[in-house]
Amino acid sequence: MKRERTLQVVLVLVGLFYSFWGYFLFDALWHSSWLNRHDDVGPMFVTLNMVLGVFLLLAVKQPAKHRSLIAYGAWSSLAHGFTMSIQSAEAAAHGIHRNDSPWDIVIFGVIGVALLVLLPAKQPSPASAPISEPAFAER
Repeated sequence: MKRERTLQVVLVLVGLFYSFWGYFLFDALWHSSWLNRHDDVGPMFVTLNMVLGVFLLLAVKQPAKHRSLIAYGAWSSLAHGFTMSIQSAEAAAHGIHRNDSPWDIVIFGVIGVALLVLLPAKQPSPASAPISEPAFAER
């Protein structure tokens, strides 16, 4: 019970964190700042995480029923942190300074690990009757 409650708190925090990105998305689209920086990918990426945040908030009430969504949130956060690490290393190797901080990588790593550690156990599938052949309408 304590683990589920901890997961619910983490889902609320991560869900709010990602949902708040909607503000940045709205700002970028409203002021067309993505056009000025030639950053077509930024708003699309923010959209994915903003929607993920909304669905993580919806998963708070019954986390066990939303296991695959929580796993997706964990793995996508880890993949994002890993991609940022590679980009930062490549930029540093070429003498280019990136504007994001190393803490961004740590934050996404912590989010991913926390969600994976607290991921609800797989629920056994209910025993069901064997699947019969479909009954087609007779003429």
